[in-house]
This record gives sequence, structure tokens and C-alpha cells, in this order.
Amino acid sequence: MEKLMCLFNLTEMARVTGVPLIFLFTRGQQIKVASQLYRKAKNENLLIPVLPKEGNGEKYEGAVVMEPTCGFYKDPIATLDFASLYPSIMMAHNLCYSTLVRTRDRKLYKEEDITLTPNGDTFVKPSVKKGILPLILEELLGARKRAKLELAKATDPFERAVLDGRQLALKISANSVYGFTGA
Repeated sequence: MEKLMCLFNLTEMARVTGVPLIFLFTRGQQIKVASQLYRKAKNENLLIPVLPKEGNGEKYEGAVVMEPTCGFYKDPIATLDFASLYPSIMMAHNLCYSTLVRTRDRKLYKEEDITLTPNGDTFVKPSVKKGILPLILEELLGARKRAKLELAKATDPFERAVLDGRQLALKISANSVYGFTGA
């Protein structure tokens, strides 16, 4: 338990996501994101409607992860690692349920106030209305940055374990938001 820092990591995950500890053992990622979404909506005085499930029964497929080709390479190989790639995209383009513009309502917005996605969905820009999910992501990533700065300064092993658990919970939570929207 101590080596894996289970107690620290689970406590911080429960604190960050607002779910009971037992949910971390018995439920998946979606309940954690939903809990954060409900908490943020409440703070923003917004209601989240319960809509009938739509879809054709297709399973959601996440991001593509390519297997590396092992071997010796004489020429240098560039690797790209983007910090919080999907959360950054969601924040930059204000992608959220609360900023989605229905096709019939597009004419109500000026062209410069909306973003059209490659698959044809339209979202209002942050200058018009900031989405709940981008707000959550900003908070999570900002808190993670602060936790990592505190971790770098900390010398007490207990404090370091708590801070490391916190930054890990914040990272996982931020990355889970993207998968939540697809599921």
C-alpha cells in the first residue's frame, strides 16, 4: 500500500472528482467526469437535462495509439509529446455540450462568433460563452501545475506523496474528459 501510494492517490482522486472512495473501486471513469460536470454546472447555475439515449449502438473508439517499430535507427527520430493534447484542443475550440449550436440556430450567430468542426458541428467561441468542460479543464490543469510546483519544493516524504497523488489525479481527470464526451 505504501509503495504504490494507494491511500494518497485514491484520496486525492476522490477529492478532485467529488466521488466517494468506494466509486473508485466499483465504477469507471465516466462517473468521475459526470460528478465534476454536475458540480461545475451547479456553481454556474445551470441545469443538465436528462435526454433519451440516442445512437446506433456503435461502440466508441478512442484515440489511435500506434505501435513503435523496434530496431536501430542511424538517423535521429523526432518524437512529439503534447502536454494535455486533447484537453488543450477542447479548451482552445471551446468544445462543450453547453456551447454546441444546433444547426437550426446557426443563423442566430455571427460567423466570427462560432467555430465549425471538421465533422460539421458548431460551437460558440469562448468570447461569446465559455463552456463548462473547458472551465473544468482549465481548473484541473491549473491545479496540476500548482501541485507540480509545490511537489518540486517539498522535502517531506509524506507531503511529496500527497502532492504526487494530487497531480496524478488531476492529470487523469483532465485526460478522462475527452473520452467521456465520446462515450
